[in-house]
Amino acid sequence: MTHPLRKHIEEIISLTDEEFDFVLSHFEQIKKRKHQYIIQEGEFVNKEYWIINGCLKSYFVDDNGKEHIIQFGMENWWITDYESFVKQVASKTSIDCIEDSELLYITYENRERLTAEMHKMERFWAKKSKIGRIGLQNRILSLLQNSAKERYNLLLEQYPTLLQRVPKKMIAAYLGVSRETLSRLNS
Repeated sequence: MTHPLRKHIEEIISLTDEEFDFVLSHFEQIKKRKHQYIIQEGEFVNKEYWIINGCLKSYFVDDNGKEHIIQFGMENWWITDYESFVKQVASKTSIDCIEDSELLYITYENRERLTAEMHKMERFWAKKSKIGRIGLQNRILSLLQNSAKERYNLLLEQYPTLLQRVPKKMIAAYLGVSRETLSRLNS
């Protein structure tokens, strides 16, 4: 059976068995339980996570104590606080597990070493970064120009299984609406 990370990488680049073994040697595997953090606001982040299975949320809490969900992460997704990971500054976000989760992580140093020694992986991460920027741009545009109902319908269309996995109050925090507004959108 093909390793799930290999299948993920090979959506973009091909790898020999030896190359994949080399790539995998730069990762560590961890399991986290529901409600456990992988990153807390204020920490210095040195790891990027790839989700084997489970569901996570990346969020921040504003000065009024309101939670704003930036991103959900599910199987085959990458997640971290990228500003902290790249610039080695304090994290502005927290990431915790909505479900029990199994993750692979790569440290910043191992990612830099891997991309320097294996240019295929540099191409892989460049492509993943571009895809991520497109997703972020689309999310910002949706928040700026779409109604709450349009954002909700788009979420249903893009991630139909998410609503079965995530509590409604988190969906509301992701869409930028109240729980009451979400209930009206859902009816």
